[in-house]
Amino acid sequence: MMLPSWENTKLGAKIRAALWLEHEVGVGGIFTKARLRQAFPENTQIDRRVRELRDHGWRIDTSRDDPSLKQEEQKYVAKGAEIWIPGQASLPRHKTGLSQAQRSKVLSDDGFLCRTCGVGVAEKYIDGPGSSKQLGVARREVLLPDGTAEYQLETACSRCITSGAGDAVDLAGTLAAVAALSPLEKGVLAGWITEDRRTRGSLELLWGIYRTLPAASRQAIHDAVSDSAQQ
Repeated sequence: MMLPSWENTKLGAKIRAALWLEHEVGVGGIFTKARLRQAFPENTQIDRRVRELRDHGWRIDTSRDDPSLKQEEQKYVAKGAEIWIPGQASLPRHKTGLSQAQRSKVLSDDGFLCRTCGVGVAEKYIDGPGSSKQLGVARREVLLPDGTAEYQLETACSRCITSGAGDAVDLAGTLAAVAALSPLEKGVLAGWITEDRRTRGSLELLWGIYRTLPAASRQAIHDAVSDSAQQ
């Protein structure tokens, strides 16, 4: 089936951007914002229209997704919905917009922290350079105990939203794992949940120290523990 021309100005900007990727870039091709803007000089929001294609299943990577790309480059990885076909441009329900009140409630419920990496606004990432410039709301797929799936809202930093971090949650499996805990373990977990943080206990701290000791010192700790266990 022949694709419509991306140069047809009667089509919407997002549709034209999708067709431009198909005609001019091709799957696996790399393009720059400068090249994109040169193709659509009349549309100052064309960058946003390309980003919106991700909501329709299109995969367009940046240097944050693919370290081999330069900062100004993007890669057209996979085509999503053919939105130039009537009926294909509507968004799935979980992709529709949120009100400001909904966003504010999610951020407040999550303590204004990214639920994936734990970073707050403008805080430094502990596992790499850079800081979180802003927090947003992401939709996380949750597999419910009855076998159905729904999308639930959670707070996420700009890096985690961009990378797509946060796999689908198997709630039934997680609940089963909780049920299998001993009463003592459930009590510890309940404390972490109440505080919304996990503190390391004395045993974990000692284990961390033990793992760093030279062999002779580890043996001394081993002997001390074994002697105590036998008493």
